[in-house]
Amino acid sequence: MARTHGYAVTVRWTGDEGSGTSDYRSYSRAHDVVAEGKPVLAGSADPAFRGDRARWNPEELLVAALAQCHMLSYLALCARHGVVVTGYSDAAEGTMVESATFGGNFTEVVLHPRVRVAEEAMRHKAAALHHEASETCFIANSVDFPVHHHPVVEVG
Repeated sequence: MARTHGYAVTVRWTGDEGSGTSDYRSYSRAHDVVAEGKPVLAGSADPAFRGDRARWNPEELLVAALAQCHMLSYLALCARHGVVVTGYSDAAEGTMVESATFGGNFTEVVLHPRVRVAEEAMRHKAAALHHEASETCFIANSVDFPVHHHPVVEVG
């Protein structure tokens, strides 16, 4: 039987600078992303769309969600297959193309996971498990663009 999970967040715009959205330049894109019991996430638009570069934008959060999901799927698979991971980082990158009608879409996300495993004998399996992690990631399974991964596995 399939299990269903729910997720609730509140996005609250905080960018009214006195005249609301009376014109495109009259308001800040600042907003807060709130979930019960968690720190507030300061959000904005991408700076290309008059956003604040010091705040997270939705495009960065999408790339981050894909990188997080891949990592968490990968670590679970490693634990199940006896691969001891002692370090993990990912310098993920996403590409979005803007259309002439102000819309746009992501064309791809490329993950660059750098994994450290405990023993040389684990290196091959550690590299191979990235493919399965990609197939089991809930977020990657929910997007309509390719999510590539180019892992590096180190020992030590």
